[in-house]
Amino acid sequence: MSPYTSLPDGSARLLRLRPSSDENSRIECQLITCSLLDSRRSHSYEALSYVWGLEESEEPIWIDGNKLSVRVNLYKALSHLRDCFVERILWVDAICINQEDKTGEKEQQVQAMAKIYSKASRVIVWLGEATGNSDQALEVIRAAAEEEQSKNSPLDETSRQAILTLLEREWFQRIWVLQEVAAARHILIKCGFAEIDGYAFCSGLSVLRPFDTRPDLQALIPPVSYLIRGAVFRRKHRGDKISQPARFSLNIRPLGELVDMYHTRKATIPLDKVYALSGMSSDDPDAAGLEANYKISWKDLFQKLVCFSLSNQMTVSTWDDEEVAVIEAKGYVLGEVSSAGEDATQHGRQYAEITWKNAPSFFDGKEKQSSRLTFQASAKTVKKGDVVCLLQGSSAPTIVRLCDDFSTIIITKFPLADDLQKWSASVTIFPTDLLLVWDWNESQRKSPGGEDYAKLISSREVAKCPVAECQCLYDLDKITRLWNFGLLLNRMERYEKA
Repeated sequence: MSPYTSLPDGSARLLRLRPSSDENSRIECQLITCSLLDSRRSHSYEALSYVWGLEESEEPIWIDGNKLSVRVNLYKALSHLRDCFVERILWVDAICINQEDKTGEKEQQVQAMAKIYSKASRVIVWLGEATGNSDQALEVIRAAAEEEQSKNSPLDETSRQAILTLLEREWFQRIWVLQEVAAARHILIKCGFAEIDGYAFCSGLSVLRPFDTRPDLQALIPPVSYLIRGAVFRRKHRGDKISQPARFSLNIRPLGELVDMYHTRKATIPLDKVYALSGMSSDDPDAAGLEANYKISWKDLFQKLVCFSLSNQMTVSTWDDEEVAVIEAKGYVLGEVSSAGEDATQHGRQYAEITWKNAPSFFDGKEKQSSRLTFQASAKTVKKGDVVCLLQGSSAPTIVRLCDDFSTIIITKFPLADDLQKWSASVTIFPTDLLLVWDWNESQRKSPGGEDYAKLISSREVAKCPVAECQCLYDLDKITRLWNFGLLLNRMERYEKA
């Protein structure tokens, strides 16, 4: 018998975890339905942030007397959270959302997850069971947060390795956790039975900075640490007494910028890379058909996202089995990155020195005027030689990197100062034909920019010759690409390569 009944509008389920003094006894729970989403208050429940783990590994729990199989990592979390004497009220997505429902409940609840985490009294981050030196790692981090004057004290190698091993856990790599901690007002981090306050955890890491020699962790840890640290400063999210907005969001950044920052993080299915960020966006992706919908194909959703993030005045090719889009667009070259790097004055930000091209009238006759701009660190690092261009129909410039006969997208929406925005907004002619590749898994490819992309580019929709097995139009497409790329190099004044 299923423990689930249909959810009324504006409602969510909470999980009552019953106490037990016997740690080996079966886990007993009860599901409670409440009008949580329509409420204007926060409530005394804790929302769990965790990694689902392998589907093959499951353990049983009992809900209202009904047996329900959950994945091992969640089972371990519930075992460690269960109190000896006092019941605990939790929100756990794998249990509180009926994963087998076919009536749209899952989509509605996924849309509401930002609100659910924001209304919780606390968000518990479950990193997994204690292993190796994980207890030592948390203690060293806690001590560093308590004694900030030890900023210059060296971190011994054993402690550093213990912390790095902790930070390598899968929780820090997942994309859903960003929204979960971004919505929280109080965060507790738990590994086995060891616990640490979220703010203390981030303070200790900022003192120790054990990941400075690990570029992979530098890309993962600071963004999520920034969101955890900010929890204590967040106000309660209170709805309008008269009317609740149809869409709740944390309003952190436009979806395009969030995608630029976080698209390399992991999700079980590609669709969730979009849905996990939409609850944090300051624009309205729902209007573009990007609301949670698990019936849509990845190919179609990704195509909609490209048009929403860049422009709808382009041709986009996507595939169900690839996190890659091949884009044909018209553009205008604005400038070239002459130098770039991490902003030493603001952690988590990068700078780019840009030499502007094709704009002498805007800069009062000064040729090749340059600007130094700082912006939020993106998943792909901006490098010297990258090109800043404005795509037809786009509201902001895009940064691309020139390859063989195409360019890869580094940043879809590059923020400009007000005066530069006026210049880009004045552009009405887009003389350059661009072939762009937007790859969300570039770092995992054996030959980025090589054979993998060549196959995708050739497999996009191209006119076919009516003569059987004739390749003339494919050859013409290749020649056209080379010609257009040569013109782009010419506009960049890279005459030798052109």
